[in-house]
Amino acid sequence: MLELKGITKDYPSGDTVVHALKGISVTFRDREFVSILGQSGCGKTTLLNIIGGLDQYTRGDLVINGRSTKSYLDRDWDTYRNHSVGFVFQSYNLIPHQSVIANVEMALLLSGAPASERRRRAEEALAQVGLADHIHKKPNQLSGGQMQRVAIARAIVNDPEIILADEPTGALDTDTSVEVMEILKRLSRDRLVIMVTHNPQLAEAYSDRIVRIQDGLVMSDTDPVDPERERLSAEQIQQHAVADVRKGKRGMSYLSAIGLSFNNLMTKKGRTFLTAFAGSIGIIGIALILSLSDGAQNYIADTEESTMGSYPLTIQQTSMDMASMMTAMMGTSDEVSSANTSGEVESKDLVTDMVSGVANGSTENDMEAIKAWLDGNPGDIQDYVTDIQYSYDSPLNVFKSDTSDGVVQVNPATVMDALGFSMSGSTQTEMLSSMSGGSGSAYDVWTPLLANKETWERDYDVVAGRMPESWNEVVVYVDKNDRISDYTLYALGLLDQDELRGMMSDVLAGEKVEAHEKTSYTYDDLLDLTFKLVPESSKYAEDDEDVWQDMSEDTAYMREVVDDADEIRVVGIVRPSEDNEVGSNWGAVLYTPELMEHLIGEVDASAAVAAQRDNPSIDIFTGVTFPDDTEVELDMDAIDAMIEQMPSSQGDELRAYVDELRDEGMSDEAIASAFSRQLSNQTDNATYEGNLEKLGVADLDDPYSISIYPIDFEAKEYIDGLIDDYNAQIRADGEGTEIQYTDIVGTMMSSVTDIVNSLTYILIAFVAISLVVSSIMIGIITYISVLERTKEIGILRSIGASKRDVSRIFTAETFIIGFVSGVLGILVTVLLDIPANMIIEQVSGVRDLAAVPAGAGAVLVAISVVLSLIAGLAPSRMAAKKDPVTALRTE
Repeated sequence: MLELKGITKDYPSGDTVVHALKGISVTFRDREFVSILGQSGCGKTTLLNIIGGLDQYTRGDLVINGRSTKSYLDRDWDTYRNHSVGFVFQSYNLIPHQSVIANVEMALLLSGAPASERRRRAEEALAQVGLADHIHKKPNQLSGGQMQRVAIARAIVNDPEIILADEPTGALDTDTSVEVMEILKRLSRDRLVIMVTHNPQLAEAYSDRIVRIQDGLVMSDTDPVDPERERLSAEQIQQHAVADVRKGKRGMSYLSAIGLSFNNLMTKKGRTFLTAFAGSIGIIGIALILSLSDGAQNYIADTEESTMGSYPLTIQQTSMDMASMMTAMMGTSDEVSSANTSGEVESKDLVTDMVSGVANGSTENDMEAIKAWLDGNPGDIQDYVTDIQYSYDSPLNVFKSDTSDGVVQVNPATVMDALGFSMSGSTQTEMLSSMSGGSGSAYDVWTPLLANKETWERDYDVVAGRMPESWNEVVVYVDKNDRISDYTLYALGLLDQDELRGMMSDVLAGEKVEAHEKTSYTYDDLLDLTFKLVPESSKYAEDDEDVWQDMSEDTAYMREVVDDADEIRVVGIVRPSEDNEVGSNWGAVLYTPELMEHLIGEVDASAAVAAQRDNPSIDIFTGVTFPDDTEVELDMDAIDAMIEQMPSSQGDELRAYVDELRDEGMSDEAIASAFSRQLSNQTDNATYEGNLEKLGVADLDDPYSISIYPIDFEAKEYIDGLIDDYNAQIRADGEGTEIQYTDIVGTMMSSVTDIVNSLTYILIAFVAISLVVSSIMIGIITYISVLERTKEIGILRSIGASKRDVSRIFTAETFIIGFVSGVLGILVTVLLDIPANMIIEQVSGVRDLAAVPAGAGAVLVAISVVLSLIAGLAPSRMAAKKDPVTALRTE
């Protein structure tokens, strides 16, 4: 039962108040067709809006099924309109961008009905009004009568208790009006139908009851209801309350809101695309910056990783303070750069400062302790390194296998000696390293591979053959164009080093040096190469006096040694991979760490080493006892005793020499003093340990140097921290030696990443301004959309949409625009990266540098959506606050 008790409605109009309703009291039965008659402006539509919950009364009470509505909240009115009331308007009020069936489904959509149920009930409602064949048409494809029937179907689809019709035939012709009235009459058999009209003929022909209104008051009622007789019992009121609760909470889902907004946007495809494109400009700018920045970062990371293969963290047995040496060389020390106030020209010590600086700054690393520390995997260091390589000072002596034309040493290389350069190996190494562009190539072309075989796949491409599988297998390393330098060919004995002898002197004499004719080799030529591995101790042989002699200059002896030595085979040819940016352009022979381990084992097992270890107090190279002190003081008795210990031939020669000195008049004291000085000079470097080192003995637990290859810069910094922690522990314990190491990569590239990041942040900050502008524009477009869809807002509110539902629809619209803007921005950036990469490759030779990171792309799309949602907050709230009655009057 529906009961109005003294309903009044006042409208403020400037300084006055308009009294639209002046105390309407009327009761309606559950099933009847009631027509409210009156002239325009009498308040009948206002009364209908109050009954339908679209408008609120000023005073009085509206009682629905025995329950007063004075305490109704917004959500109660929304539920009431959605479940209990169905509106039929004079102007149909269909949503133009929705199909017929979608318009009918709208009330069910708001009530939360499942999609299948919505479809079924909408089709049934349309069938009741005779439109089963028009469900997929748009409203503008229907006649006026058909559109009104769609409105009726929408009104009844939720099976409401009340149908409210506001001038339902006002825009229809006579025949169509009759059809509509027949439908309403039929509906009144099982529900309350209230129709507002100013046509008395229609009212009298179809209505069960006519209520006339004039100037906001009920003037007459043809079949009034006695409220006391029709009043519901407490039990009936409770039953209605339970039924209302069972109807459940209504509300539009986010997906439904997105679908509704999407359909609306599709009716304005051009504007939607332009809006999305304008919104994507900021995204395009930032995405381009990030694609270039990320590409640069990846390139730097790849370069760092490959660079780490040539410039690792290096721990040497003896570490020198190179900074002190450089300071001295530049003359920037405090003493040298201070003012001269003596009035005379003073000398300044650059050379001595340089030498003393290096000497004072040099430290000895405890390599055995460091290796033991690393073997313990401190801080899970193995997870942060590509490899840890240990080098030993046992010389890697390699010779050509073919000795028919003489013995040819392959390693250590003798090319620079053949050219006439008389410099130390370290000097040659530094010079040739700079000549090779800092690739890490030393003058020795034999280079160890890392133990981690994963780096082989990363750094090398196999051209022919295969990678080494045992200690005596090596591969020849060529450049990316399958070329190998003549230096390497001379070093390997493939070219005759005799051609180089005298070449430098000819150049210095001004003579023209003819270029060597280019040579080429098949893969099989190189794969057929073999070499011989000669331990350093094999160069020494024991003579008849039990003294070990250096036989390296004895060609016949060395030929025999080489012929009997272990063979090394070339099993493959490799070139640097595309990702290996620091590969040598010289060429090399790459061997496995197992080769050095085998060599150290061969040295340990040699006869010379065994002889020295069996006689630790005797110098096997002289047969003389190692002195206890470098300052030797002898008398003649000691000299005689020493002569007695020598081999007979050496002893006889020395005794004859002493007799000769006596014959020349020297005293025994002078002879003893001369012998002491000479012996001291001869035995300065003669120690047991020195002799073992001379023979090439090395301890696998005590390397000469350690090279740590971090995975990347972050890993390098982590390893730096581990070393710092190790040194801090050494200082705290007061025992041991701190680790001193060289970090070339850190010196060269530590700030590159920071610079790239800083530039990226600055550019993004500038481009982000366009994002803000785009967001403001989206907010304006959403505001315009609200204005354009004001009537739709009223329609939605009339069928039960809450303020939140309306707000959600326009929020969904901004979400769609923001999402499309973000995706469009990423797609455009991907397309722009194609020509950008072509230009970068032409300029720098770097391929595929620019690429939008997947994670960054997703974040940018999310940012676009978030900014669009923020921009749409104000317009969507404005839409939610619109008065539904006012909105329905908007055209």
